[in-house]
Amino acid sequence: MNQSAVTLTAISTGFYLLAAIFYGSLWVKSSRLSRLLSIVFLSIGLLNNFFQLFSRWVEAGQPPFKTLFESLILLAACIAVVYLVVELFFKARVLGLPAALGCVLVMGYALIREDKEVVSLPPALQSGWFVPHVVVYFFGYASLFIASAASLLYLFRPNPIRMARPDLIADDVIDLESLLDGAVRFGFTLLTVGLLVGAAWAKDAWGDYWVWDPKETWSLVSWLLFLAYLHFSYLGGWRGRRLAILVLVGFAAIVFTYLGMGLLPGADQSAHVYQ
Repeated sequence: MNQSAVTLTAISTGFYLLAAIFYGSLWVKSSRLSRLLSIVFLSIGLLNNFFQLFSRWVEAGQPPFKTLFESLILLAACIAVVYLVVELFFKARVLGLPAALGCVLVMGYALIREDKEVVSLPPALQSGWFVPHVVVYFFGYASLFIASAASLLYLFRPNPIRMARPDLIADDVIDLESLLDGAVRFGFTLLTVGLLVGAAWAKDAWGDYWVWDPKETWSLVSWLLFLAYLHFSYLGGWRGRRLAILVLVGFAAIVFTYLGMGLLPGADQSAHVYQ
């Protein structure tokens, strides 16, 4: 096992944990220093993730997205990027704690699943479609993680949050329902692009747009659940709790698609499943 990889993973985990602590402190007491340190520590963890991916790409001479460990580093980076955009444009630091904790959990699991060695890409993955397909999908996963965090908060606090707390809320109000809805729509768009890119890649690599392997099937299930969200939102008149619960169900399907495929028969024959 590469000791430097372990060290870098531990460093990212530590900085994300510090970010979670300072974002959590904003729920207790307003502090300009805590606001600064929370975003600084989250950003350092993110930069370290980028350095991990870059150095691994240079070392292996291939995109570092083949193994579960590599994908976990990418996922943590995507969650941090999406959250930082939310904080920059919406000042919704109320989501900082769940975002930072999500990064901690992802990187903590990466420590457990550290690669013993770099795994070479099989011929089917040595394609120009590989990087855009994976990156678009993981930014979609990250956006829907943020949506699910907003959904959980909404279930506990359905009314717009009105607080004279610039450390948590833009101005003095934020509507979690609107925030989770925007995150779902953005994440769904990325899932759609990921599916289309994956289909084009499959046609190029295997001669068929769709082969119904376990991960393809569950990717479609996840996509259909968020399509149902849009359908019920536009045409069904659903609002509030029912949509928030549907987001959580959809995100649970994404987690199973990402981590649970090894439990299904025939998964060991799939090029999509992390071994």
